[in-house]
Amino acid sequence: MCWTVLIVALVVVVGCEAIVNGGDLDAIMQHLENMYKTTSPTLNTAGGEVVERCMTSDKLRGECVIYYLCNDNNTANTDGSNVIDIRMRDGPCSSYLDTCCLPPDIQIQPILTPNPNYQRQGCGWRNPNGVGLFTTGDVGGEAKFAEFPWMVAILKTEPLFINENNPSGQNMNVYVGGGSLIHPNVVLTTAHYVVETRRLFVRAGEWDTQTNKEPYPHQDREVVKTVVHKNFNNKNLYYDIALLFLNFPMILAPNVGLACLPSPRQRVPAGTRCFASGWGKDKYGQAGQYQVILKKIDLPIVDRQVCQRQLRRTRLGRHFNLHSSFICAGGERDKDTCNGDGGSPLVCPIEFQKERYMQSGMVAWGIGCGEDGTPGVYVDVAGLRDWIDMNVAAAGYDTSVYSF
Repeated sequence: MCWTVLIVALVVVVGCEAIVNGGDLDAIMQHLENMYKTTSPTLNTAGGEVVERCMTSDKLRGECVIYYLCNDNNTANTDGSNVIDIRMRDGPCSSYLDTCCLPPDIQIQPILTPNPNYQRQGCGWRNPNGVGLFTTGDVGGEAKFAEFPWMVAILKTEPLFINENNPSGQNMNVYVGGGSLIHPNVVLTTAHYVVETRRLFVRAGEWDTQTNKEPYPHQDREVVKTVVHKNFNNKNLYYDIALLFLNFPMILAPNVGLACLPSPRQRVPAGTRCFASGWGKDKYGQAGQYQVILKKIDLPIVDRQVCQRQLRRTRLGRHFNLHSSFICAGGERDKDTCNGDGGSPLVCPIEFQKERYMQSGMVAWGIGCGEDGTPGVYVDVAGLRDWIDMNVAAAGYDTSVYSF
């Protein structure tokens, strides 16, 4: 990611609701300003390159470099023998992914060792320990790097300054919602985030939105076509499903993979624990903050009738009927997806295949964000599998890539 003048690529994931509603705009801009402030103790420029000076644990003068470029015995190296603490914000370097390295130990080119599990063929493989980056300190539910390689961020390009002419031509990339890569050229998401949005693009392989120092880079592609279910209702969110077709295929990599989809009407039993992931808010309302590092949460599938009864106890009222295009998950206090997670995948384990998952749902809507234990509502992917196949095939793409 690079920054020119102010913003070319937005490194912080910013919720579109905050921009539209204006409630969080001041906080967002303050956060952006803080990102420009240099916290490193000493910065020297040599040959046009900025070098951050530091002191090693042995009190020797070194330079801050990305952890996998240093082969010093007391620092992280390419085989992952040491662990990166994602909570370490007060170390010798301004970035927790940098380490203080003596100049003789600095490599020019990294030699990364992909997780052997990347050799597994097909869709749906989760990397519970991450790939190429071993982290600790994830006490807030942070996912590991490349843990869910099908996870994508959907963004839109907007003028940085709201001005009819925008003479500077400066743009910012605003986070719209989540999605999943089901084919190198196709992203699955919810309709309510994309139906009226233009100039969309998709980012795959993202993890920490404030850095580009992960061992494998993210990939960006433009959306050239959006297909929304013909029965989508933007008032009650029935048939809340859309497909995004990309200008060029994503290149499958250790941090970029495909989601598996269940067979038509193949629903997992109630009580099955599944994972939702996303960069959405950690709390409901103004107090919530959008996440910098991809988060994950494990949630149980909730029986349909049980879910409907619980939703009827909310402001929806006793006559509420849960539409057939939805399923429910969650219902555990303080554990829920939230604003900004819309379109993000809910994946459930595939029986008898360890660490392989299928996408059973997409984050759609909820009453608050887990404050009272009310289940969240998700798009039923299995119930809409025929629609997905029909439109992917109509675009000329192979539907077998997301089958297992």
